[in-house]
Amino acid sequence: MGARPDITAWRPRVEGIDEVFHAHFADHAYPMHTHDAWTLLIVDEGMVRYDLDRHEHGAPSSVVSLLPPHIPHNGGAATPGGFRKRVLYLSTGQLDADLVGRAVDRPVLRDPLLRRRIHQLHRTLERPGEELEAQSRLALVSERLAGHLRDEPLAPRMPDRRVAYALRDLLDEHFVEGLTLREAADRLHAHHTHLVRAFGQEFGMAPHQYLTGRRVDLARRLLLGGMRGPEVAASVGFYDQSHFSRHFKRVVGTSPGHYARTGAEAVQRRSSAPRTNAA
Repeated sequence: MGARPDITAWRPRVEGIDEVFHAHFADHAYPMHTHDAWTLLIVDEGMVRYDLDRHEHGAPSSVVSLLPPHIPHNGGAATPGGFRKRVLYLSTGQLDADLVGRAVDRPVLRDPLLRRRIHQLHRTLERPGEELEAQSRLALVSERLAGHLRDEPLAPRMPDRRVAYALRDLLDEHFVEGLTLREAADRLHAHHTHLVRAFGQEFGMAPHQYLTGRRVDLARRLLLGGMRGPEVAASVGFYDQSHFSRHFKRVVGTSPGHYARTGAEAVQRRSSAPRTNAA
């Protein structure tokens, strides 16, 4: 009997991603099969070999593999000890159908920046409450994938200040309840990838970072006003207390509880300090 595989799979609340699949296989070999989604694969340990449309390919840890929908392929370990992989199954709308043939011809992409962005996207998808960040990262990943398949230049685009400021205003209006990247694109009549790129070029930060900062600013005021931490987390739009605490400490440098206590202690010191009468 072979070793039991270590598998984690889930469907995130992120439009464009049908499934996230993380697996460590010691001896499993996939038979020929197809998917109705784009298969975006990175390998973290070992190496995978697969046949795609009757051509053999290899996937070491340094590359990105993109297998198009409805094209038969198999897969198995090419190294002793099996392999560890992470896969995103992207809905067909993430990439144009006319790119399927190009992906069949060259499914292996040697692009360290793309691989790093995919890794960061996986890390984001593992944390509940980070949907806007995941949507932003997915937009840039999909754009770079399409650029490779179309042989388009991967150089930065010209900034668009108008769109950047319009998105900032929209985030200011909705930072508590939040909004999806697709909702922002519909309201501003701009492509969602263009929104992410324009905002980053103008303000030096991603839209999700700006939204988180606005939430933390409001949380600070509410904590100093005496509101309890769990109530603050819900009031400013965080997913839960853990989500709130993680971002608060990252931005402020201390936990919400410690921050609130220092505020209460400061008030107590001021109220107990001796008063002096003016001459």
